[in-house]
Amino acid sequence: MEPKIIVITGPTCSGKTSLSLLLAEKLNAEIISADSRQIFKYLDIGTAKPSRQDLEKVKHHFIDVLEPDENYNVSRFENEANLVIKNILSRNKVPLVVGGSGLYIKALVDGIFDEADIDQDYRNELFEQKKIYGNEFLYSELIKVDPESASKMLPQNWKRIIRALEVFHLTGKPIGLHQKEHKRQTDFKFLQFGLNWERPILYKNIEHRVDEMLELGLVEETNNILEKGFDRNLNALNTVGYKEIISYLDGNIKIERAIELIKRNTRRFAKRQLTWFRADKRIIWLDINNTFQSGNNKYEQTDLKTDLENIADEIIRREELR
Repeated sequence: MEPKIIVITGPTCSGKTSLSLLLAEKLNAEIISADSRQIFKYLDIGTAKPSRQDLEKVKHHFIDVLEPDENYNVSRFENEANLVIKNILSRNKVPLVVGGSGLYIKALVDGIFDEADIDQDYRNELFEQKKIYGNEFLYSELIKVDPESASKMLPQNWKRIIRALEVFHLTGKPIGLHQKEHKRQTDFKFLQFGLNWERPILYKNIEHRVDEMLELGLVEETNNILEKGFDRNLNALNTVGYKEIISYLDGNIKIERAIELIKRNTRRFAKRQLTWFRADKRIIWLDINNTFQSGNNKYEQTDLKTDLENIADEIIRREELR
């Protein structure tokens, strides 16, 4: 029988970390982080990493592994995470995949296309076009040849756009078609669960999270990373939270505007995550019953821990029935 691997996903600020810690304790599990930013050192507050206490309590993988200027990609994650899963199973423990990076989870569950060669001359040409005409130009070129892939990206995802253009240039087929044709044989059965909130409540969670990050020292953390000598244009720092604070530190915007942008951009990010995950009909969505009592624009949260305990038990029950 195929080993069953539980996946916990959902938008940012939905309680994935808290739920994963509860499940890890109940299942004797180790957590595999499917978060494309938590793998980098020093990016702690802005990525909402588990606390040092939680990291000591439960074994986590793919957290605090790389320097911010090291390269990492989804293909490497797919290969390395599969090895980690096998290692965890060999020790009679449960692998628990947790995160909101949709492409990382898709790569782990389905595999990802990574076979087309690199055309360095064409790639250099695209880099030059980016310098001269900007991200929007490359994005418009992708829309012409591969509108489906373009619909899943934003203009600032220029590395993915260049790769999609390069694959089409080399093969004459959209990268998405290659990915659909690429079927990886796997020894695991993945059971995916998503945490579902009412949208207004999720947005309130986001506002609270951003305020908390500022109180914990997001500005100081960002400044410390830059003082270590890391380039402010690194892909790792092109992340909601850090990029707005960098703009503030550079004197381009006031701190009030930076906070406003972080909240707005985090809401937009959560919306994109939901769109991505909703497209995967294999994900079982579990509702958070946690609500806010409104009055005079104030919100009082009910007992979230009880909700998460109930959801953890529901996941275990469903997993046992399969």
